[in-house]
Amino acid sequence: MYYFASDVHLGAGDEQQARRTEQLFVRWLESIEDDAEAIFLMGDIFDFWFEYSRVIPKGFVRVLGTLARLADKGITIHFFTGNHDMWCRDYFEKECGMHLHRRGEDVTLSGKHLHLAHGDNLNIGNKPMLRLMNSAFRSSFMRALFSWLVHPNLALRFGKWWSGKSRKSHNSSNITPASLGFLIEAAKQTKALSPSVDYVIYGHMHLPHIHREADFSVYFLGNWEDGKGSYAQMDGEGNIELKTFQ
Repeated sequence: MYYFASDVHLGAGDEQQARRTEQLFVRWLESIEDDAEAIFLMGDIFDFWFEYSRVIPKGFVRVLGTLARLADKGITIHFFTGNHDMWCRDYFEKECGMHLHRRGEDVTLSGKHLHLAHGDNLNIGNKPMLRLMNSAFRSSFMRALFSWLVHPNLALRFGKWWSGKSRKSHNSSNITPASLGFLIEAAKQTKALSPSVDYVIYGHMHLPHIHREADFSVYFLGNWEDGKGSYAQMDGEGNIELKTFQ
C-alpha cells in the first residue's frame, strides 16, 4: 500500500491541542506500518519549521521518532515541503531517513503515473508580489541570512505567530469545492504537458475532495484537526481512496 497525507500542522494551537494532534498522527503512522510500502507526506506536516545548522524546533519527538523507526524498518518516506515547513535543511534526511522534495514530483506507483505537489505556489503566476515573496522564502541564501541574523528563540516565536496568522486566513470552514478551481486548472496543465499522468494529488487546501476528468483524476488530501485526519490510500491495483482516521 501507498499512503498520502498533508496539512497535519503539528504544533498548531495550544499545548493540549498540539499534543492531541501529534498523538493522533503517530497512531495513524503505527496503524499503517504493517502494509505500507511508501508514505508520502505532502507538505505542512509541521505548522512551522525553521532549521538552523545545529538547532531544530523543540518538540515533535514522538512523530520524528516514529518516522525514523519506520524508515529504519524499510518503509520509504517522502517529505514534500509546504508553505509552513519549507525552511528545512538536512535533518529529516540524515536523522529520520526521509527523502526530501522541495517541488512537485512525478512518480509511478502500481503501474499508474502520478504528479504529487503540495500546491501552495500554483496560483501566483500573475501576482508579482506573491512571486517575489515565494522566491525569497524558498531562497537558500535568504534562509542562511535569516539564520545568521536572527536568534532561534526569536525566529521560532515569530514563525509560530506567522504560521497561526497564515492558517487562520486559510480556514478550512471557508473552503468549498469551488475554492479548488486554480489547482484543478494547474492539474489540467500538468496533464497537457504529461499526457501519461493518471492522478494528481495535492495538499494545501484543507478539504478532502476528488475531481474527475475523462482521462485523469485530481485528489485533494484534506487536513488533520478536531480529532480526525484525512489521507489517501493506494492499493497494488492502482486504486486510490480518500479515508479518515480518528
